[in-house]
Formats: sequence, structure tokens, C-alpha cells
Amino acid sequence: MLLVALTYAGARASQDGGLVVVIEACYHPLPFGALVVVLLVLAILIGIRSWLIRAQLLVPLLAGALLAAPFGLLMFGSMPRKTADRPAPDGADRSLVIHEGSAMIDPLWWVSVDEGSGLTARRWPVGYFNGDAVDNALTSAEWDGPDRIRLTTGGGEVFVVDLDPESGRPDRRVSAG
Repeated sequence: MLLVALTYAGARASQDGGLVVVIEACYHPLPFGALVVVLLVLAILIGIRSWLIRAQLLVPLLAGALLAAPFGLLMFGSMPRKTADRPAPDGADRSLVIHEGSAMIDPLWWVSVDEGSGLTARRWPVGYFNGDAVDNALTSAEWDGPDRIRLTTGGGEVFVVDLDPESGRPDRRVSAG
């Protein structure tokens, strides 16, 4: 139950203005989900007193896990990873954060702004880019001032996003692909 609560807290925090510490510690649905399944299976096996029935259940469960593992790795193997963390110009307490992942073979990018530092830092999502088509791939993400971000795609489309000077909240979210 604790793992489900942590995953829920991470998912809630990953929305506008969530705490970066909570997002990075708790928003891992795939590993947490796998751990919940393993713990449930162990609880069921421990609850069964007969060794014969345990063995009869354990063999198909292990075989199923071995057969499902390659498909799980293929479908969910590329979890997003942080590829850039660029501090804002002029000493503002902000950074432009880029996470990169993939959906099967298509590259994906998530762009966000972290406002503040330490335990009180907040993350504001700015954009999502799906590189299925080369024109939608994120080619550049840079600061265009302390309160403005410039995002460029492979097709030459430029998105300029203004940030609230106080909170760092973007005036809009952009998406390509």
C-alpha cells in the first residue's frame, strides 16, 4: 500500500509546480508497479501452507515472468533520463531541465523548468516533443533571457515560452508530434 501511495504522490507532484524531490524519488511507475506485483505474489505464496501447492504455483509464475520479461524490457526498457540541466542566465535560481526517453524506437523529450533549489525546488512542465517525425524532434533548448525559453524542432519550428518572473511558471505548454 505504501508503494501505491508513493507512486500516487509522485504522479501528483509531476504536474504543475510539484516538488522536484518528490518527483525524482517517487515518480517511477514501472519499477514500483513491478515491485507491487512481486510483493503480492510473495504474500500469496507465504500465505499458502502446503509446500506442494506452493511449488505448483511457483513454477508457472516463474515461467510466466521469464516469458514476460523480454516483452516488458522491449516496451518499457527506455525510461526517461535527465540529459541536460542548464542554469538560467543572470543568476536566477532556475534551471532548464531536459529528459530524454523513447517509445519503442521514437525518441521523446520532456522540457521543464526547475524553480528554486534544495528541498523546496518546484518543477514546471514546459514542453513535450515526439521525434517520430524528424521535423518534431527537439534540436535546441536554450535560455533567451532569465524569464524566457526558446525551443527549436528539427523542422525549424521555434517555440518561445515566457516564464512568470516570480514563480517560474510557464505561460503555456508546447508540444510537437
